[in-house]
Amino acid sequence: MGSSFFAIYNAYMISSMTGYGSASHPIEMGEGSYANLQVEIRAVNSRFLDLSFRIPDECRAAEGALRELLNKHLKRGKVEFRAAWRQSTGEHARSQTISIDPAKLIALKQAQAMIQGQFPAAEELRVADILRYPGVVTESETAEDQWQSATLKAGEEALRQLIQSRQIEGQALAKVLTNALDAMQDMVTRLEPRIPEIVTLYQNKLVTRIEEALGVHATQANIPFNAELMERIRQEVVLYAVRIDVAEELARLKTHIQVARTALAEGGAVGKRLDFLIQELNREANTLGSKAVHEDCTNTALELKLLIEQMREQVQNLE
Repeated sequence: MGSSFFAIYNAYMISSMTGYGSASHPIEMGEGSYANLQVEIRAVNSRFLDLSFRIPDECRAAEGALRELLNKHLKRGKVEFRAAWRQSTGEHARSQTISIDPAKLIALKQAQAMIQGQFPAAEELRVADILRYPGVVTESETAEDQWQSATLKAGEEALRQLIQSRQIEGQALAKVLTNALDAMQDMVTRLEPRIPEIVTLYQNKLVTRIEEALGVHATQANIPFNAELMERIRQEVVLYAVRIDVAEELARLKTHIQVARTALAEGGAVGKRLDFLIQELNREANTLGSKAVHEDCTNTALELKLLIEQMREQVQNLE
């Protein structure tokens, strides 16, 4: 499988962190017998790229190259690489990749005879003891190359399937996120033109209540109406109205929404970037709610927070 496939998909497509891929590859064992190597790659969510390998000793030589391959094409996720093989024509076929060193056997026999000459009661070597002796049994270089090549080929094909499955899910998640951003944009667009009116209404309402309260108090206490005091009150109300104005929060919400859209359009590994944007969106929605002095603002803040939380759950799955 060419590296161009991985380069194209990693560069331009959004991927989930969960996925699965599998592949098999035959290995010639000699005299017409074969082994079937089966490889599986599973991936789940993780903040960073976490690789683990569960492979037989025959495949161990390929682990370094496999680790490099996975690091090159995956950015995040807990990834488990498994490999196992099965003999296709009986257990005896595996011996075709084993060779015995005659010189080592002669040396062992001579050493045994010498030891037994000095210690007649010493037991003779068993076959298992001889096979475990360093250098007696060796695996041919050709066989090791075959295992390494087969493991890499099967691993690359399984990785291709893993990437495809992650991208299919990633595209579905991107659509969900885009729909949520559309809904948020609609909310902000509907509320934004009403902010000056809402602030003015609240300002007038507050002034009216203060005037009524002061008027009653002044009448009860026989205090003359103070125009200078009322002007000062009006100024304070204006300052308070500025503090409850949420135009800046709405403007920042629109900016964060657009940045999130751009990230989804550009593709690639956007999970961490979107996770940061979710935090910023949530901060502005919280501020909008805390400043709300009108039912429309309160409802919008609550709906925004609900959508943001839904987006957060989905973004946690993105690479």
